[in-house]
Amino acid sequence: MRTETFEFRTGDRAQVRDITETCSGFLQAGDEGLLNIFVPHATAGVAILETGAGSDQDLLAALADLLPADSRWQHRHGSPGHGRDHVLPALIAPYATVPVVAGRLQLGTWQSVCLVDTNVDNAVRTVRLSFVTG
Repeated sequence: MRTETFEFRTGDRAQVRDITETCSGFLQAGDEGLLNIFVPHATAGVAILETGAGSDQDLLAALADLLPADSRWQHRHGSPGHGRDHVLPALIAPYATVPVVAGRLQLGTWQSVCLVDTNVDNAVRTVRLSFVTG
């Protein structure tokens, strides 16, 4: 197994950040196996979806509808509505696994690997990439 961590600045607003290029750059020519993408945070997730055509913004809008940033949450430290950020990983898992063939991610034509972060209190996120061979 080969593993490495990467840091991404997500800033002070909810965002869907395409990290496909980082994932592809981690792979080596001839790699055959699985790439696991893991976010070791209680308030972020990993999603595989289309980006650039509005789906990333649609996802954020859907999350805002499902998990409003208001005072309904029991978990109340941090910015208003921060409790929703702790529910996010139950809907968007903090991990994804993608097959790798000949050193390339086997994503569909329009698929990207994305870091999903609604937590405005934590501007830097760590992503661990682990390549596993069979």
